[in-house]
Amino acid sequence: MKKIFSTVVTVILASTSIQAQKNACAQGITLSQNYSKATQLQSIMDSGTVKGIPGISLALYSPTEGWWAGVSGYSKLESKKPMNICTLQYLQSVAKTYMAVAILQLYEERKIQLHLSITKYLPVKYIRFIKNADKITVRMLLNHTSGIPEYNSHPKYTAYVILNPTKIYKPENALELLKNEESLFPPGTKYRYTNTNFLLLAMIADFITGDHGRYIRQKIFQPLQLTNSYYDPSRYNIKYPGLTDSYWDIINEERPANISPMQQANVAPLKGDDGVVATPIDAVKFLRGLMEGKLLKDSSMKMMQEWVTNDAGRPVYGLGLINFDLGGIAAYGHGGGGLGAGCVLIYVPSKKLYLFLAVNLGVLIEGPLVKRVDDMKNQILAALLL
Repeated sequence: MKKIFSTVVTVILASTSIQAQKNACAQGITLSQNYSKATQLQSIMDSGTVKGIPGISLALYSPTEGWWAGVSGYSKLESKKPMNICTLQYLQSVAKTYMAVAILQLYEERKIQLHLSITKYLPVKYIRFIKNADKITVRMLLNHTSGIPEYNSHPKYTAYVILNPTKIYKPENALELLKNEESLFPPGTKYRYTNTNFLLLAMIADFITGDHGRYIRQKIFQPLQLTNSYYDPSRYNIKYPGLTDSYWDIINEERPANISPMQQANVAPLKGDDGVVATPIDAVKFLRGLMEGKLLKDSSMKMMQEWVTNDAGRPVYGLGLINFDLGGIAAYGHGGGGLGAGCVLIYVPSKKLYLFLAVNLGVLIEGPLVKRVDDMKNQILAALLL
């Protein structure tokens, strides 16, 4: 029997949660009680949870309407624990933007040069696994033009995760899987998104700072007062209080299974390419702080938005930023997807709108529920942009 959630109950839970939690994690932020599209957005989210998405969380900011946050569904289905705006969400690959900002901050401190080979900064024990390492620059890692293969799609890595779902696989060990892998293309000649690029950036940042996780907390989290954001890959433990449970519709029967231990084990050791968890409001505060010049100089922000093109010739990626085309409307930010979570964080310059949307459902494998997540995302964007 498919789980059907009552729209009425979900609306009440969402409304009560926002009222009760708004002072707990907003850190001085006042949430608008008269947001013009609140009813429409809540209806879209409730429709998604009625149709089987476990939980949804949304945070918005614009200068004209201020802050709004909404939720629907559950952070834990089994106990009917409601999602709330303080629930920590997995940022997945949105962490790449945080990593890119840290590298550019090190660039501004003259501790790294983007045009130099990664062999200047990457420890030798890792260089030996990377073909053409001497021809790959730091910038090529940042904009995915290095040609380095993907570590997390290697059959041995995939097999380990599936056969040992709750054990930690250190990403440093994953690099060894690439020692016999040829480059995808000559460095600097094409664009191909791979998580390996940002894993290597984290290793480079560790070499320079001693602990890139601490550096990110000190240089990004603290200045922006992101007190509900967490990133410490050295812990190998991501069991933070308030973290949502995670679900995966493994056989596409629209009955998602709770895979929280597997999600935690998979994400906990990841660095550079993943590993950040935060409340939706904190995620928006990060992107807003970045775009408003609180983290980087104007010259560095300009570099972040120097887009490389995909095979179709469309400008798609900068330095840790995705160039989204939302039906002819430009937006910047990043998306993320994992075994038990999915999200998107974007800024729409023409609307001066910031948005973070998260679900606690795996979105890596196509299926009916994943399609509903995508449909819901598109409905929310349409409601906000049209």
